Amino acid sequence: MNPGVLTIYRWELRKLRAQKRTYLGLGAAAIVPIIFVVALVTQSGQPNDVAFGRYLHDTGLAVPLVLLLFGSVWMFPLITALVAGDIVAAEDRNDTLKTILTRSVERHQVFAGKALATFTYAILAIAVTGAVALVAGILASGFNSIISLSGTRVSATEGLGLVGLSLLFYLVPILAIASIGLLFSTVFRNSAAAIVGTLMFSLLVQLIGILPGLGGIHPYLLSTQFNAWQGFLRSPVDWTPVIRALWVCAIYAVPALIAAVLVFLRRDVAGD
Repeated sequence: MNPGVLTIYRWELRKLRAQKRTYLGLGAAAIVPIIFVVALVTQSGQPNDVAFGRYLHDTGLAVPLVLLLFGSVWMFPLITALVAGDIVAAEDRNDTLKTILTRSVERHQVFAGKALATFTYAILAIAVTGAVALVAGILASGFNSIISLSGTRVSATEGLGLVGLSLLFYLVPILAIASIGLLFSTVFRNSAAAIVGTLMFSLLVQLIGILPGLGGIHPYLLSTQFNAWQGFLRSPVDWTPVIRALWVCAIYAVPALIAAVLVFLRRDVAGD
């Protein structure tokens, strides 16, 4: 029987569970929030110059929100790149692609399974960060109401829902980064080059965003979309950055995935 995409997806998840880099990424996703909260508890200062920074000592709900702001610079792109940049290139490193393609599976099915596994890992990484940050933040600062970006006080229960929605929408640019990592992993055939390339791409886009005279392209940079979740923390909800993030991230992700698929489908394994 010809295994389908879901079967290959399960294969790829088993591979991820056996790899150290998977636990390295998820471990970082869990440890960074703990370090952040420990620093918050042991120091009296707080980052007042960032959104929700002034509320870190008032409510634990502010902790995951502040981490979303800081994590977009290098933390989340790096965690995502650890798997996205390796998942295809690892087959070249281990010389196992020939074996995979002799299991009566189509190449597009193999790529789809790898892409789904990559996205699953990225989703899990954000979920781990959000959950640990929430628990640690609530233990440190309590489960209290929070002030929205519009100056409106939001109850703790409603704030919890908004935090969850923000974490969920944060996945939009993260999955775009994962798609670019998949492209580099397929093209470079080298895990280190693909991981570094993905991270450097993310940093380069952020650098472009702070260059003078380029303010006109700022709304269309992938780095800008990491702040789109803040639209949910306004009263009423500001849908402009949210909707823009959806199609801007698609502009980055869809061509990257298509290019990766085309390269993978044309890969000459016989000559490797």
